[in-house]
Amino acid sequence: MLRDTWAEISLSRIRENMLNIRKSLPNTVKLMAVVKANGYGHGDLESVKAAVQAGADYLAVAYLDEALRLRDAGIKMPILLLTPIRPEQVQLALKHRLTLTVTSAKWFSEMRAYKPYASAGKLQIHVKMDTGLGRIGIRTKEEWDELAMCLRAEDIEVDGFYTHFATAGQADTGFLEQQAARFAQMKEWGRASGLTIRHYHCAGSTAALRFPHLAMDMVRIGAAMYGFYPEKLACPVKLEPALSLHSRLIQVKKLAKGEYLGYDNAYRAEEDEWIGTVPIGYADGWSQRMQGTDVLIKGQRVPIVGKICMDQLMIKLPGPHAEGTLVTLIGAQGDQRITFAELAAHIGSVSQEVSTSLGARIARTYFDMEEERTAWDKQIWPKELNQAVI
Repeated sequence: MLRDTWAEISLSRIRENMLNIRKSLPNTVKLMAVVKANGYGHGDLESVKAAVQAGADYLAVAYLDEALRLRDAGIKMPILLLTPIRPEQVQLALKHRLTLTVTSAKWFSEMRAYKPYASAGKLQIHVKMDTGLGRIGIRTKEEWDELAMCLRAEDIEVDGFYTHFATAGQADTGFLEQQAARFAQMKEWGRASGLTIRHYHCAGSTAALRFPHLAMDMVRIGAAMYGFYPEKLACPVKLEPALSLHSRLIQVKKLAKGEYLGYDNAYRAEEDEWIGTVPIGYADGWSQRMQGTDVLIKGQRVPIVGKICMDQLMIKLPGPHAEGTLVTLIGAQGDQRITFAELAAHIGSVSQEVSTSLGARIARTYFDMEEERTAWDKQIWPKELNQAVI
């Protein structure tokens, strides 16, 4: 590892999270592991490995390039693309045995220019229905009837029919109930069409755990696989965050009372203060919205001060510390812990925005079972370096 900033990812926790979710659902329900956005920042290939060990039946990604990366790595499981591809990319999808999300008859008519009937094998699809999220999908019976005509072709297999909830993480379930009722109506459209539709699914992570009666044939588990669940709700199963983020001090200085620090003189010392510089910044995904949050050093919370820079940030130390001392940005030191949920609340977002924002410059280190460790517990950096105080 060439850089003093790294993430540690526990494959054991990803696997255990999935196993706990599996136990909470009927045995007939299939698990679709969502590994888009580089496995929510945890690593897509590694996440697939852990999910498969936990019994995942399907995989899902957002985009074609994500799916091709999995195929290039030798992964043979069914992969659903959650975002429609361009019609001219259909041959690539067929070649790599990818399952496509389809949202309109228009796409089929344009696709036929690149895949004539009965050529290049059968195309597997999932039809996306818009029950209220308003993002993508079919909304009306007329749209469905038009698409259903296309789906009768002998070279088309309808593997799935699905929707996504907008408010599964909110305490008020009224809108979710409206969406569920709307999807139940749409399911009847599918059944009445005479088409063979293998899987109906509507529940992502939160809905699957909170409303198991909505599991249907399959659930899509993304955020929960990595230990994320809405903070304001009580999670019905045990989930543990799989990722922690660490760095170390690269310089320590004493700032005199009244001196300024950082861009735009954004911070001024109210007294003589010790300041440490940490090599992580907004180019790594630790954006300036993280100003006002804490990091951990020697089991204590210390604040980030001044504006976060592209490659570095500064923290106010409780006293002099040795350069090289371990800094934890996400995770635990002693009795103190900084969570994704805490950081997400600070920026007014969700945990998965924080994890997916962590850039490629941050090395990922993976641990599993007896190999598992944390930077704090196992003192990844030399013990004397972490414990030294100037």
